[in-house]
Amino acid sequence: MENGPLQVLTVPTAPYPDQRPGTNGLRKKVYVFQSKRSYLHNFIQSIFSSIDLPDRQGATLVVGGDGRFFNRPAIGVIAQMAAANGIGRLIIGHHGMMSTPAVSCVIRKYKAIGGIILTASHNAGGPNGDFGIKFNTASGGPAKELVASKIYQISRTIQEFAICPGLCVDLKTLGKQTFDLENKFKPFTVEIVDPVESYANLLRNIFDFASLKELLSGENHINIRVDAMHGVLGPYVKRILCEELGCPANSAINCVPLEDFGGQPPDPNLMYAADLADSMRDGQFDLGAAFDGDGDRNMILGKHGFFVTPSDSVAVIADNIFCIPYFQHTGVRGFARSMPTSTALDRVAKATKIKLHETPAGWRFFGNLMDAGMLSLCGEESFGTGGDHIREKDGLWAVLAWLSIIATRRQSVEDILKEHWLKYGRNYFTRYDYENVDIDAACDMMEDLEILISDKSFVKQRFAVEDKIYQVEKADNFEYTDPVDGTITRNQGLRIIFTDGSRIIYRLGGTSADGATVRIYIDSYERKFIFEDTQVILAPLATIALKISQLHQRTGRKGPSLIT
Repeated sequence: MENGPLQVLTVPTAPYPDQRPGTNGLRKKVYVFQSKRSYLHNFIQSIFSSIDLPDRQGATLVVGGDGRFFNRPAIGVIAQMAAANGIGRLIIGHHGMMSTPAVSCVIRKYKAIGGIILTASHNAGGPNGDFGIKFNTASGGPAKELVASKIYQISRTIQEFAICPGLCVDLKTLGKQTFDLENKFKPFTVEIVDPVESYANLLRNIFDFASLKELLSGENHINIRVDAMHGVLGPYVKRILCEELGCPANSAINCVPLEDFGGQPPDPNLMYAADLADSMRDGQFDLGAAFDGDGDRNMILGKHGFFVTPSDSVAVIADNIFCIPYFQHTGVRGFARSMPTSTALDRVAKATKIKLHETPAGWRFFGNLMDAGMLSLCGEESFGTGGDHIREKDGLWAVLAWLSIIATRRQSVEDILKEHWLKYGRNYFTRYDYENVDIDAACDMMEDLEILISDKSFVKQRFAVEDKIYQVEKADNFEYTDPVDGTITRNQGLRIIFTDGSRIIYRLGGTSADGATVRIYIDSYERKFIFEDTQVILAPLATIALKISQLHQRTGRKGPSLIT
C-alpha cells in the first residue's frame, strides 16, 4: 500500500463535439487522443458520469485492450480516473492486454459493473494508426444505444473531470495492488490478472477438450495453421491450442502481440491474411484460421486455401450445433444474423424450425436477445461469429466450433461445406467497400437511391443482364423492432430483394476526415449451380447494383477499395 492518502483532483475541461460512440465505441486516429488536450479524459469521464454514483461506488470494473499503440498510457489514465470516480476495484489484464471475448467473460464472471476495452478491432495500429475505446455494460456486451447516447450527451457539456494523478499502476506484475485515497473509506484495489485463464476455463465447459486434443495431437491428427496477426489473441492461441490441445508450436504464427500489428491492419480476410492463405495452398494444413486485433473476428480456410465465407460459417455451425456439448445441455433458443449477412442461416433455421432473428449490424442487438433467452448462435458477414456464452463475437470459439464439427464428422472443411450446399443450396455472397468517398457525394447518392427504391413503381421492375432476369419483390430502408424491449432502429441499409431471394444492399459506413465508406452487399441464392466461381455468379447482380445507384458516376470511383 502506498504511503499516505493520494490526492483526488477536479480538473476543469471543455467539451469536444466529436465524441459520439459508434457501433464499436469511439475510434479516432492516435494523434487525436495524444494532441487534443484532455480528449481521452473527457470521454472516460463521460463513461463514468453515465453511471449513477450509487451504482459505481465500490463497484468492480474490467479493463483490457488489444495491445495497440497508446494502450498502456490510456490504461494509466483510466485507473487514475476510476479511483477518483468511486470505482472500488479494477481488474486489468496482464500488461494491459485482454481480448474482447475475454473481457466479456471476466465482466460476467466477477459480476462487474462493466468494462472498458481499448481497441480499434481490425483497424491499423501504431503511432499513425487508430485507437478506440469501447464501454461494455454488466451483461458483458457493448453498451446499448440509450447508454451510448447518454455518454455522448455528457461529452458535449462536460466541464470537469475527476482524477487521482499520483496513482501509478504496475501492469507488469500479477496480483493485487491497493491505494489509499483521501476522503475514501476503503482502499482502491487493482488486480492484474492472467488474461487467458478465466476465458480458457469457460471454453473447457463448452467444448469437449479431450476430443479436440485427440483431433489435433492424436494418432490420426489433423494439421492446422492459426494466424493471430500480431494481435492480442497470440497468447490465447499458444496456451489453448498448442499447450493444452497439443498442436505443434509451428501451427501458430504471428502470435507475439505488437503495438503496430507488424505494420498491417490485423484484419482476418484474404487480403490482409495473405501469408496464411499462401501457406494453406500446398495442402499441408487441413484448417487455417486468422483473427483480428482484439480477437473477436475470425476467418476459416480449408485445405488448399478453401475459403469459408462468414455467412456460410455460421450456417454450418448452426446445422451441426449439437457437435458442441454446451448446446447439448442448453438446447437452442434461436439463431440470428445481421441484415447484410447472407440468408444461408435462414435456411437452416427453417429446416430445424428454430426461430431466426434479422437484426441491424452491431453485436448489442444480439446481446439483447441473448439476455432475454431468445438466442443461442449468431453471426455477421464481417467475420464475426458467436454464441450465448458471452456477449461478444468470439474468434477462438468459432475455430473450436469448427474443430468440434470436424472431430464429430471426420470430414474436411471443404467436404463439410459442399455437403451443406447440396443439402440447402448455396448463397453466393460478396461485399464491395468503396472507402474514402467524398462524404457529400456519398450522402446525396444514398438519399436519391432511397427515393428511387421507395417509389411504388420500383417494385416488380425487371432487370436483365445477359441471360439473367431479376424482378424486384421488395425494396425498403431496413428498420428493426427489438422483440425484447420494443425499441425501433431505423435507417439501417437500403435493401432490394428479388423474387428469387437474391438481394442487393447499400449501406453508408462510418465517416471520417478521410471520407465515407459506401458498402454494397450482394447475396444470390442458387439451388442447382453450387460449385461455380463466386464473382462470375454475382457479376449480373453487381452490374445491376452499380446501374441502379450510379455509384461510379456519382462518386467518381471506378472500383471498390476492398472486396470480401
